[in-house]
Amino acid sequence: MYKYTIARQLATKKVITNRGDEVGRLTDLMVDEVKGDIEALLVEIDRESKLMRKLSFKERMISIPYSAVTAVSDVFIVDERELTQAVATEE
Repeated sequence: MYKYTIARQLATKKVITNRGDEVGRLTDLMVDEVKGDIEALLVEIDRESKLMRKLSFKERMISIPYSAVTAVSDVFIVDERELTQAVATEE
């Protein structure tokens, strides 16, 4: 059974890793126009994020593959290993 939600309800949700480190806030979703599948999250980086400073990520935004998302509730939880790979490919 599918669970539907309004995209507006997702806007500005926090994105954190499975270890509890804050990454930033969701700003947009990248969606496959044909299939309707979510491909990636576009996240505005929290400048105070210890993890993003540790990874030396300098950009303001990051695209995180949707495959990295492990859970969605009040926040998006992403796998830290996949996030690290996404950072490496964007630099």
